[in-house]
Amino acid sequence: MQMIKNRLEKNYKKLKSWAERTGIEAYRLYDRDIPEYPFIVDIYGEHFLIYDKGDDRDKDKNHLPHVVEALQALFKAEESKIIVKKRERQEGLKQYEKLDQKEQTFSVKESQALFKVNLYDYLDTGLFLDHRPMRQKIFKTAKDKKFLNLFCYTGSVSVFAALAGARTTSVDMSQTYLGWAQENFELNKIQASEHSFINANVLEWLSENAGRPAFDIIFLDPPTFSNSKKMQDSFEVERDQDFLVNSCMSMLEPGGVLYFSNNKRKFNLSPAIKEQYKVRDITEESIPQDFHDKKIHVCFQISAFS
Repeated sequence: MQMIKNRLEKNYKKLKSWAERTGIEAYRLYDRDIPEYPFIVDIYGEHFLIYDKGDDRDKDKNHLPHVVEALQALFKAEESKIIVKKRERQEGLKQYEKLDQKEQTFSVKESQALFKVNLYDYLDTGLFLDHRPMRQKIFKTAKDKKFLNLFCYTGSVSVFAALAGARTTSVDMSQTYLGWAQENFELNKIQASEHSFINANVLEWLSENAGRPAFDIIFLDPPTFSNSKKMQDSFEVERDQDFLVNSCMSMLEPGGVLYFSNNKRKFNLSPAIKEQYKVRDITEESIPQDFHDKKIHVCFQISAFS
């Protein structure tokens, strides 16, 4: 237990002052740093979320109790505030399926914003920590802009755009998450009625609205794969990227920018997109400093040639 305790303590000392200075209450404390401890540990205020990434074949080498004990020793954490989830490869909308019915939520601060999180009921918490730098980028550039967030999830990027003074449109197939997004707006004292929340299949919505320039900034963060019952056909981000990007680009006002992100490992941007548009790979600057996994997502800034 001492080895993992020492690493957690070292990481915390390194991140604590940064988190306090920037007003960040949710961040990654440990990211599989030590091979014998294949876990991810995220801090959410006074709570600790452990993702077990271990191989089931190594059950006899289960070091999870060591991690729990180390957190209790270091942070005097109550057992009820340490949550463990088995994180497996998820495809499509499976990551959004309910795992539990506790419905215990609380809010965490991220610099200028507050977000509602749920550590129990879903695989993900309502806040993608790896997009923190993108939220800041949007916050710094969205003043007086028209902003579109596609596959918006719980609307955290839209919140930062709205706080910056943008008029936002958020689109997602899940009414549950759109409702959550509206709660995040209200949590930040933003009039949700002054912004648009659209419950729709993003692919169908793009087909219907492509070619109508209406936005200055678009954030596009699709799942890697989906075969949801709400969709006629399956979706695969690398296969369908040309349609996504071309549709988005046709909806940008002159001088507008598209941020295209996804978390498919070994994703290759289409040669046609590289030829047709001005593309900058901003992946490196979009990965937060608390993430050791630099392949957690890829991100591209795409605009029209001037």
